Amino acid sequence: MKILEKKNFKYVDYLWDDDKAAAMKGNEVDLLLYRSNLLGSDLRITNYGGGNTSCRTIEKDPLTGHDTEVMWIKGSGGDIGSLTRSGLAGLYVDKLRALKKVYRGLEHEDEMVALFNHCIYDLNSKAPSIDTPLHGLLPFKHIDHLHPDALIAIAAAKDSREITRKIWGNTMGWVPWQRPGFDLGLQIEKCLADNPGIRGIILGSHGLFTWGDTAYECYINSLEVIEQASAYIEEHVQSNGIVFGGEKTNSLDPQRRKDQASAIAPLLRGLCSSERRMIGHFTDTDRVLEFVNSNDLERLAPLGTSCPDHFLRTKIQPLLLPLDAGADVTRPEDVLKQLEPAFGQYRKEYKEYYNNCRHDNSPAIRDANPVVILWPGVGMFSFAKNKQTARVASEFYINAINVMRGAEAISEYTSLPRQEAFDIEYWLLEEAKLQRMPAEKTLSRKVALVTGATGGIGKAIADKLVAEGANVVLTDLDEKLLGEAEESYKKDEVSSAVCDVTKAASVAEAFQKACLEFGGVDMVVHSAGLAISKSLPDTTEKDWELLQNVLVKGQFLLAKAGVDIMRKQGLGGDIISIASKNGLVAGPNNVGYGTAKAAQQHMSRLLAAELGTDKIRVNTINPDGVIVGSKIWEGAWAEGRAKAYGISVEELPAHYAKRNLLNEIIRPEDIANGVYAFLGILDKSTGNTINVDGGMPNAFVR
Repeated sequence: MKILEKKNFKYVDYLWDDDKAAAMKGNEVDLLLYRSNLLGSDLRITNYGGGNTSCRTIEKDPLTGHDTEVMWIKGSGGDIGSLTRSGLAGLYVDKLRALKKVYRGLEHEDEMVALFNHCIYDLNSKAPSIDTPLHGLLPFKHIDHLHPDALIAIAAAKDSREITRKIWGNTMGWVPWQRPGFDLGLQIEKCLADNPGIRGIILGSHGLFTWGDTAYECYINSLEVIEQASAYIEEHVQSNGIVFGGEKTNSLDPQRRKDQASAIAPLLRGLCSSERRMIGHFTDTDRVLEFVNSNDLERLAPLGTSCPDHFLRTKIQPLLLPLDAGADVTRPEDVLKQLEPAFGQYRKEYKEYYNNCRHDNSPAIRDANPVVILWPGVGMFSFAKNKQTARVASEFYINAINVMRGAEAISEYTSLPRQEAFDIEYWLLEEAKLQRMPAEKTLSRKVALVTGATGGIGKAIADKLVAEGANVVLTDLDEKLLGEAEESYKKDEVSSAVCDVTKAASVAEAFQKACLEFGGVDMVVHSAGLAISKSLPDTTEKDWELLQNVLVKGQFLLAKAGVDIMRKQGLGGDIISIASKNGLVAGPNNVGYGTAKAAQQHMSRLLAAELGTDKIRVNTINPDGVIVGSKIWEGAWAEGRAKAYGISVEELPAHYAKRNLLNEIIRPEDIANGVYAFLGILDKSTGNTINVDGGMPNAFVR
């Protein structure tokens, strides 16, 4: 096989490292994982969770002691970009091939999946995927099944077979569209038998199969085929000179797009959450804008996508917003009058699609709201059950845009027939996979904004909310500390924004970040704070104003901005203020801090009374003596409290523990649990206070 040099790849990235591969010493499974991770790192080559890879090894059969051929393949629900050994299924090749003797035809496809389990060699295998026979019936040692944009563009072109012949002559096979399953494996096997010596096979409207004798040859074969397809498409794009029929709508400038998107996102989120609350994602990349601004948008978007992996995550088609890019979105009620009919029509058409295509045994209709929303001049929104799913849906639709772009350049784009699309979307095996998904956590589908999130209490609160399924926007003053805090979480769990809670513009920017990253906000937790312990003569106006600004004005500004978003969403919400026992108890050397904390507590009661009709609940957590892990006790505050009690700073933790009824040290995690009680358990409580202080009789609320 002729191998292109690294420098000759223009449309894909050559990432193979000979030293890393050599260190694997011919371990075929390790090389499979290495090849898979390289291929999966490039979204142009395959999508998250899409495609499949395999290799063959000779193993000793534990039952017979004889050598036997085993196929190692990505298991169900995995992702080749992050694939590890635990994500593989290991199956006897001879048993897989023997399934041809019991296969009863297309009407009995689904029963074959259960039979894959009878072919398992490795008892630690992941559940075999529906792609298993597509690999198992081919004879090659290493096989890639990928969904490259360029190849799907060719596979989805009106005259796909002829274009395949133009590019590769007799060196590539072609199989028309068929739903993945055992019969498709038979069709691939037949294609190879009819065309011996081919280097790969294109599956109509679906993707690519390539292979090699070694992991490296397979990798290079895949890259070469994708490179050739990409070059052919780009040549036609350049020759045509116009993409998607040319530009119809001008893009707003980047900042204006950001402003428009963040303003409308909560409205879209509310509409998309008519059945279940959704998390959002926004993107305005050049490729997205090229498509949404084009003359062909209204013709191509309703066609939907072609590759099954695409529309499983993006739904049958996107919703086009009936708004000018520069529309005034500052009056939510006026915007909703334009949006609600469009959403109503989308839901109606989706239900018609379901009713027209359903079978007697089809699963019940799923959420009829759109996943992908396109706004000419601004960009693309996607909404799903969590941030990762919304982001991946966006990535998949960008892949679909690339496919349409390529297919239109070389021929004419064709999507799957609606019935074929339905049979994939509502496939009983796909439904079974959905039913096996783990139960959602208590705060899943919700977004929180936490101030003071790099401090002991704020970070503990963020940790707790993320652990319970929420997405969190971390805010604080120090960008470096925010970056370090954000790195402690997994991708898609959190975002961060520098925020000075004393400045309305800074608060607005933090909420804008929340809307762009997650579609809106459901929970606001004001944990930012500081403490100044001084007697009346020693308390300066600067001390007083600082405490009032951070604790009280900050709470006011956060509530004002947060409520505006919550009302746009129409989903209710929560506001939690971290106050203090000192707002209830009079003590020496505490006039500034105690007064500010009391103001926080009463503001919460006032807001609870005002916002109840919006289903926005406002509550307070009163900590006391959170010394361990809390930054508030660093420096002058600790010295001031020690002085007030006539003890040393070192004696403070024991002093605070001994004075409460439970004789317990109060930690940041305890405050986080109090916050969670309001957000995750006490869903019919508002205007209330939870003291997290170990039991201080003089701070009892009643």
